[in-house]
Amino acid sequence: MDSYKITTDETLRETIRHGSSSYPFAYYPENIWQFDFHRIDWHWHHELEFLIVAEGTASCLVGTNKIELPKGYGIFINSGILHRFEAQCSTFVPNIVFSPTLLAPEKSLIYEKYISPVISSSVPFQIFTPSTTWENHTLQLLSQIFTLQETEPENELCTIQLLFQIWDILFKNINLTSNSDDFHRLTHKQARLQTMMQYIYDHYMEDITLEMIAASASISKSGALHIFQSGIHISPVAYLIQYRLAQAAELLYATQKSVSSIAEETGFTSSGYFCRKFRQHYHMSPNAYRKKRTESSS
Repeated sequence: MDSYKITTDETLRETIRHGSSSYPFAYYPENIWQFDFHRIDWHWHHELEFLIVAEGTASCLVGTNKIELPKGYGIFINSGILHRFEAQCSTFVPNIVFSPTLLAPEKSLIYEKYISPVISSSVPFQIFTPSTTWENHTLQLLSQIFTLQETEPENELCTIQLLFQIWDILFKNINLTSNSDDFHRLTHKQARLQTMMQYIYDHYMEDITLEMIAASASISKSGALHIFQSGIHISPVAYLIQYRLAQAAELLYATQKSVSSIAEETGFTSSGYFCRKFRQHYHMSPNAYRKKRTESSS
């Protein structure tokens, strides 16, 4: 089975263009299980995202929230919100990602009155359940959009009509009056989290410590632990190890370097420790992983 990964820049912003400049809309019939580590890793985008779990159960992490989405549930991820999806088995999650300007140009009456209040609100996400009438209606409209993408090549007009219906429902039912202080604090923490993540990306090959990671964002070690745990539910050191393992996995596939050489190159103190950690994450030895990846690509 092919493995996929999400690509981001130094701020964790997703770098792929969703649709085109003339039609900024994209449909993705994705299976979370096919991604590296069985997760669509931390990322954000200016675009809006709607997703339905069509098979399996998806875990969605948004800020300090971890939401379990069983089959039939859906979620809206607001613009600029850091999030991640993960799964414990095959989990099919058709989703759409589109620019708010698809609905109306910026500074237009429609944009200022109906779109901007949502994307600038303190609402990071909205869950859709089949048991609530307006949420179930949204799920049905999303399913119609997904079907259109798969069956009708000329679907743009109908797609936008359905998006307007969804937005009308969303605008009328979500709470836009809540205090935004928590949202601003989350954004500030998110900036520090991204700074520390970038430090790890730049220095993972070196012998770096928790103190060094914290210093990159000018905070204490306890502050770094808190921001990582509340932001992405993992400690800075554990995240460092995961990142090193991901880099090592790519080297195993892309090069013929020895396991001990790759361990040293990716910052592990010994090949034995590297092999133990690799097996914990990938459920196989480095050599078995290399063989499997090589055979699947041939």
